[in-house]
Amino acid sequence: MSVLNNSEVQLFLLIGIPGLEHAHLWISIPICLMYLVAILGNSTILFFIKTEPSLHEPMYYFLAMLAICDLGLSFSSLPTMMRILFNAMGISPNACFAQEFFIHGFTVMESSVLLVMSLDCFLAIHNPLRYNSLLTSNKVAKTGLILATRSILLVLPFPFTLRRLKYCQKNVLSHSYCLHQDTMKLACSDNKINVIYGFFVALCTMLDLALIVLSYTFILKTVLSIASLAERLKALNTCVSHICAVLIFYIPIITLAAIHRFAKHKSPLIVILIADIFLLLQPLMNPIVYCVKTRQIREKVLGKLSNIYRT
Repeated sequence: MSVLNNSEVQLFLLIGIPGLEHAHLWISIPICLMYLVAILGNSTILFFIKTEPSLHEPMYYFLAMLAICDLGLSFSSLPTMMRILFNAMGISPNACFAQEFFIHGFTVMESSVLLVMSLDCFLAIHNPLRYNSLLTSNKVAKTGLILATRSILLVLPFPFTLRRLKYCQKNVLSHSYCLHQDTMKLACSDNKINVIYGFFVALCTMLDLALIVLSYTFILKTVLSIASLAERLKALNTCVSHICAVLIFYIPIITLAAIHRFAKHKSPLIVILIADIFLLLQPLMNPIVYCVKTRQIREKVLGKLSNIYRT
């Protein structure tokens, strides 16, 4: 049932893929494969960065942070995605609040990591001679700790503000996993604090995007000041992987926001698919993009696979 009249909600119901409920079992096969590739890909990046001394450099440490965020998003969304695909739609409020904490937390952290990586690209292009002295391993570790702390502090109020709400009527969530803005709309008590604070966290994420755009404005200005065309292309090539990661991360977020804000007759199926793509495509594509575009990582992976094949 989707409406509970007089008693507080004991379970939230996750929505599957509207119109394709009969095919959930078949849909689970490619989705499980995508999760498997995403988890293996990001774990592989972490393994090589940890074990290969030649990869103990700031840019690879930032890539390791990105891989950790992608693994966090994969493991955070996997349980409910699998429940839906096997038609176990119910989730307890506490489990739902915990899931939205981790999903939002890793999302905010990934946004912060992408911002720092854009600054890393700018330093590498603008001042390559001082790059290693400006970004030491110690500074990178402190940066990672600051980003993790910022993410936790930003989303920590979410579960507590959701728990204080009363849920006594609707209990059907509009996505395949729990989100703060989705859950708070089901409350039958005043959720004004949740709306305001959720908007504040969204603004922080959009601020990251604005600063990334500003960083690339300075990067482009620096590149255009280089006399040689070959050197310009070489400089821009170092940022291609990061640009792809930024587009993969922000395009689904902006698209969803635009649909919710401007679409008068939005299709629930389209909204759900875009939201699912956000959590599936990003962890899947980031390791592929960085393995293809980053020569050092590509050579290490191919070398390891070659050794396994020979044995």
